[in-house]
Amino acid sequence: QVPPVESGGGLVQAGGSLILSCVVSRSFLSSTVMGWYRQAPGKQRELVAQIASATGTRYADAVKGRFTISRDRAERTVYLEMTSLKPEDTAVYYCKESRGSYIYWGQGTQVTVSS
Repeated sequence: QVPPVESGGGLVQAGGSLILSCVVSRSFLSSTVMGWYRQAPGKQRELVAQIASATGTRYADAVKGRFTISRDRAERTVYLEMTSLKPEDTAVYYCKESRGSYIYWGQGTQVTVSS
């Protein structure tokens, strides 16, 4: 079982933008649910955005209007476009691939937003 691989994190100033990518080894099925989560130091991991054929997209209230999740089936890639970044968005961002009872987590990519 190959976990998802994230990329695209980095250091950005407040107000800036980043695009995170998550590549998976398996084709997206109608039942596949892909999600981006984040975990800041001392805090619990939280859902940022999710995309699935059955349910569409959903976002955490803190990122609505600023972040956009999308996927490219041919490339087996999920993206998280982040705009108007704030210092409170600083965290390790993880990609989660859910296929029924099988859950795969990526290693995470660090996003740091300076004020």
